[in-house]
Amino acid sequence: MITHKGTQTIHTERLILRRFTVDDAQAMFENWANDERVTRYLTWCPHESPEATKQLLELWCAAYEKPNTYNWVMEYEGTPIGNISVVRLSEKCEYADLGYCMGYAYWNKGFMPEAAKAVIDYLFAEIGVNRVGISHAVKNPASGRVAQKCGLTFEGTKREYFKTSTGEFLDISDYGIIRSEWENIRQEK
Repeated sequence: MITHKGTQTIHTERLILRRFTVDDAQAMFENWANDERVTRYLTWCPHESPEATKQLLELWCAAYEKPNTYNWVMEYEGTPIGNISVVRLSEKCEYADLGYCMGYAYWNKGFMPEAAKAVIDYLFAEIGVNRVGISHAVKNPASGRVAQKCGLTFEGTKREYFKTSTGEFLDISDYGIIRSEWENIRQEK
């Protein structure tokens, strides 16, 4: 059974996962929201100005009033470097799907698996989900490696399932982990 607690601060070895504030707009814009390399496989285009990022963050921050909002900024050494959030949630079926993106300068340093593992632990241990999923564009295999490093199992590929902001149809691979698998991983530690 799901018990909503909203976006709570999570500390990992190197990161602080916390709620966004509107004051994060400039750093978000500079570090990832304006970068085509980051947004290439996402539904949104690179932001054209810090003001556009600020407007988005105003909406995101207002959403924190709802206890079923899960959207973290990833902070490293005091700097926002990316975000991770629950992009789909089913209370009836007790699952959550994650989405994430991060500044190019921080790729390939293990930050995203570190953040995703912490969020997955939070969703199972605190929120009570039975399943966590991650989907990614086949053309973006690094995102799939994040899912694998977090213990998720490849479940299949949906052909031309996703349309990017540039109009390209992409095949999407799905990964998932269920509560019993997560519990087994925790027992092995």
